[in-house]
Amino acid sequence: MRVFLTGGSGFVGQRLIRQLRSEGHTVVALARSTSSAQKVTDAGAQPVRGDLAELTERDDSAASPAWLESLHDVDAVVHAAARMEFWGDDAGFRADNHDPAVALHAAAVAAKVPRFVLISAAGVSTGSQRAVVVDENTDNGKPVIAYCRVKLATEHALRAAASQGTTLVILRPPLVWGAGMNIAETAADAAKGRFMWIDGGRHLADFVHVDNLADAVLLALTHGHHGVPYYVTDGSPMAVRDLFTALLATQGVDVSASRSVPLAIAAPIAALMDIGARLLRRSTPPPLTNWLVAFLGRDRIYDIGAARNVLGYRPRVSLDAGLQEMETLARRMHADAA
Repeated sequence: MRVFLTGGSGFVGQRLIRQLRSEGHTVVALARSTSSAQKVTDAGAQPVRGDLAELTERDDSAASPAWLESLHDVDAVVHAAARMEFWGDDAGFRADNHDPAVALHAAAVAAKVPRFVLISAAGVSTGSQRAVVVDENTDNGKPVIAYCRVKLATEHALRAAASQGTTLVILRPPLVWGAGMNIAETAADAAKGRFMWIDGGRHLADFVHVDNLADAVLLALTHGHHGVPYYVTDGSPMAVRDLFTALLATQGVDVSASRSVPLAIAAPIAALMDIGARLLRRSTPPPLTNWLVAFLGRDRIYDIGAARNVLGYRPRVSLDAGLQEMETLARRMHADAA
């Protein structure tokens, strides 16, 4: 297959390119800078210079971006590009994520691309929805952060849009982890003692290795019902204490003895800090936010039965294997910097 990919220079995108290429697919990757073009080239894709913002920032009289021509000879579009932050307002995420996604999908439909795969987020059901286990049929409630609220709005918009033969498949991964993940800032804070558990880190969390997510994307190229979201995880939820202790240990940081705050105390403090920072229009989040409380202070498991049964998804990368890869990369980077 010939696949058009956005977000190819990112953590998920580069791994996805390599797996697509290993399966014999050709990848055309949108690249908005020289450095991004080099990254996707190194991963094995054909770069096409352009920017998703060109779809939403031009007026009606302006010509369509030249890179849209690439859509006319592809079998699928995989939209992985997004600004992913746990802080910010809805308007910013609508401009950066929602509007380009809607415009790209419309362009793919116009070009008669057979398949459009949207990488959304499991966090679309993290907020007012408090069920321990959720699946695709669970009411999503209201997500707690703008990033996830806008992701959910994008899902709704694409499902409601004209498809004209373009099958839309939506994947909802939770925390994506693996060698190359952005964990340096958390590790630095933890090394300085600025790391804290809620309820001792006992609450369950779900996660997905980057290669397992890439496998799900490959399956979505040929499987999946139109407009249906599929949760994709490693299928092995665990206490956040065990997960983050293991992840940060690969960076040489021990957080096992970090202090803990009860949820009953953390939740109201987070709410006050969150409100205060927003009223003051802070560009960075406070130390404790509603999102951290939702993620660290409540159990959440995503049922991947639909992904297994419909997509044929089977997580293949184990926790131990992924941690070993992270540790190996950390050692190599440390040696290179020495």
